[in-house]
Amino acid sequence: MATETVAKPRTSVRVGVQKFGTFLSGMIMPNIGAFIAWGIITALFIPAGFLPNADLAKLVGPMITFLLPLLIGYTGGRMVYGVRGGVVGAVATTGVIVGTDIPMFIGAMMLGPLTAWLMKKLDKIWEGKVKPGFEMLIDNFSAGILAAAMAVVGMLVIGPVVKAFSDGASKVVEFLVINGLLPFTSIFIEPAKVLFLNNAINHGILTPLGTQQALEQGKSILFLLEANPGPGFGILLAYSIFGTGLAKASAPGAALIQFVGGIHEIYFPYVLMKPIMILAAIGGGMTGIFTLVVTGAGLRSPAAPGSIIAVYAATARDSYVGVTLSVLFATTVSFLIASVILKASKTPVGGTEEEALGAATVRMEEMKGKKSSVSSMLTGSGPAAGAAAGGVAVLAGPVRNIVFACDAGMGSSAMGASVLRNKIKAAGFPDVKVTNSAIANLSDTYDVVITHQDLTERAKPVTASAVHVSVDNFMNSPRYDEIVELVRSSNTEAGADVPAAVAGTAAGAARPEAPEETGPAGILVAESVVLNGSATSRDAAIDEAGRLLLDRGAVDAGYLDAMHEREESVSTYMGSFLAIPHGTNAAKDHIMKSAVSVVRYPNGIDWNGKEVKFVVGVAGINNEHLHILSSIAKVFTNKAQVAQLEAATTVEEVLALFGKVNS
Repeated sequence: MATETVAKPRTSVRVGVQKFGTFLSGMIMPNIGAFIAWGIITALFIPAGFLPNADLAKLVGPMITFLLPLLIGYTGGRMVYGVRGGVVGAVATTGVIVGTDIPMFIGAMMLGPLTAWLMKKLDKIWEGKVKPGFEMLIDNFSAGILAAAMAVVGMLVIGPVVKAFSDGASKVVEFLVINGLLPFTSIFIEPAKVLFLNNAINHGILTPLGTQQALEQGKSILFLLEANPGPGFGILLAYSIFGTGLAKASAPGAALIQFVGGIHEIYFPYVLMKPIMILAAIGGGMTGIFTLVVTGAGLRSPAAPGSIIAVYAATARDSYVGVTLSVLFATTVSFLIASVILKASKTPVGGTEEEALGAATVRMEEMKGKKSSVSSMLTGSGPAAGAAAGGVAVLAGPVRNIVFACDAGMGSSAMGASVLRNKIKAAGFPDVKVTNSAIANLSDTYDVVITHQDLTERAKPVTASAVHVSVDNFMNSPRYDEIVELVRSSNTEAGADVPAAVAGTAAGAARPEAPEETGPAGILVAESVVLNGSATSRDAAIDEAGRLLLDRGAVDAGYLDAMHEREESVSTYMGSFLAIPHGTNAAKDHIMKSAVSVVRYPNGIDWNGKEVKFVVGVAGINNEHLHILSSIAKVFTNKAQVAQLEAATTVEEVLALFGKVNS
C-alpha cells in the first residue's frame, strides 16, 4: 500500500543526524523572513549601504543581537512544548544574549528547546495533582521560576561555552580560507545534500557563523556554500540534453523549479539514479566556492530557499559580479562533468530510464523519511492532481475507509467528514466509509487519514499504513478533490470488482458511520442562536458561543476553558466565514448533553487572520450532534445558502436552513 511515510524508519546515525538537522531547520526556517528583513535594513542604511542613514542604521544591532535570537529561542521552545514552551524558551534565551557579545543563534537553538523540555517534564510531575482554582497560579509561577533560572544558567554557563565554540569554528573557517581549502568543503556538503544531512551543517553551523561574519564584515561567503543553485542546475541541464527517456523529458521542468524556485531536492533522484553523478555536484560546488574566495564575494543574509532570486536578493552591494560568476562557473563545471558521465553511460543500471528514476525517487524519499511532493512530479505517479500538486498517492487496493481526525473528534473532523462524504457519494462511490475520530482513538486500520496540517505529525505514528492528507481548513479544502480522484483511481482500477460487502471491514464496523438523516431533537434550539453577536475578538466569540452551551446546561465551566485550549492548539476556522470552537478530547467529561450554539457576527471578526461571521459552538456525546453538523456543513458549502444566512432577520430562518426547527 502506498503511503506518504515510511512505516518503519531506519535507526542509524544518518537518520539521527537527519532528525537533528530537521529540528535545527525548524527553528531557523520560520524566521528566515526576519533574517531577510535584517539583511535589507543592513544593505540600505549602514554607512556602506545603498541609502546611508545613521538613525535607521540603529535598527541593525538590536535586530541581530536581540530579535533574531529571541525568535529562534521562542520557535525552538514552541516546537517542543507549544506556546508555553516558546515563552520560557525566549526568556531563557535572553540569558545567553546578555552573557555574550556575539549574535547568540547557537545558544538560542540550545536553550530554547531545552528550557521548553524541562517545562514539559515539570508540568508532568504535578499534572492532575493541583487543586481546582489553583491551576493558573501554579502554571504561571512555575513557568516564571524555571525561565528565570534558565536565563541565569544561559548567562553564566551556556553563553560562554557557545562563544568559545563560535570563536573556534570561526578560526577553522578563517584557516580554510587563508589556506585555500574552503572549496574542499564541497566534498562533504554536496553528498550531504543528497542524503538530507545538509540541514545540520547549514542551519546548525553555517547560518549562525555566516550571520556573525556578516555583522562584522557586511557579508559572508558561508551563506552560499550550500545554497548555490549552480551544481544542481548544471546536472539537470546535462540530463535535458544528453539524458534519455523520462529523465530527459522531466529534467527541463525540474531545472526551472530548482534554479528559480530554489527547491534543490528535485535534482537528488537524478544523482541517486547514477551515483557517480555526485562528482558533477562536487566539482560544481568546489568551483563556485573557489570563485567566491577569489572575488571576495558573499551574501548579507541567508538565501532560503536556494533560488537564484533569493541569492541575488541577499547579495552584498559589492558582490554581484562575484556571485554571478560563482553560479555561472558552478553550473558550467557541473554540466560538463555530468555530460561526460551521461554520454559514457546512457543505459541506467537495473532497467529503463523511467524505472531507474522512479526507483531513485523512492530511495530519496526513504532517506528523507517522508514522501516528497516535488519529486513526485518526476515520475508522474498517482492521480493527476496528486502528481501535480504533490499530495495523494495511489493505493495498491481500493479505498474503503477514510477518517478525519482532530484533537477531540467531534467538531472540525465531523464537519470535514460530512463535506467529503457528500463529494465521494456524488462521485458515485457510496460504499466508501468516511468517518471522524479523535487522534487519540486512531488505529492503523484506515486507507486514508485526513488531518489539519498542524496535527498530521501526531496522526502518522499510529496510522503508518495509510495515505496522510493535510488540510488547512476542513470546509472547502482543494485537497478534497484530490481525494475523490484517489478514490476514483484506486476503486475503478484496483478494486472495481470488490463486492460492496467487503467495505464493512473490522475497522469500519468498530466505528459506525455518523447518522445523516436522523438525530435527536433539541441539539440546536432557538435560544442558542444569536443573530448579532457582541464579541469583537476570537476569544470573546468563543466565550459567547460557549456561554450559550453553558446556559443550556449542556456543559460546565471547565468546557469553556477547554474550548480556548483547543483553539490555541489548532485553529477551528473552517473556511466560508465559519469557525466551530469546541473542547479538547480530554474535556469530554465536562459535557452533560449534546448541544450546538450559533452566533452570527454581521461585521465579521478576526480569527487568526481569517474573517469569521458565524461561530458554531459544539459539545457532543456519542455522536448525537453529528446530524446537525452535517446540516451545517451542507449549508456552508453552498454559497447561496451562506448568503441567506447572512441576510436572515429571524432565528427561525437560521433554524430552517439547518433543518432543525426545535424551539
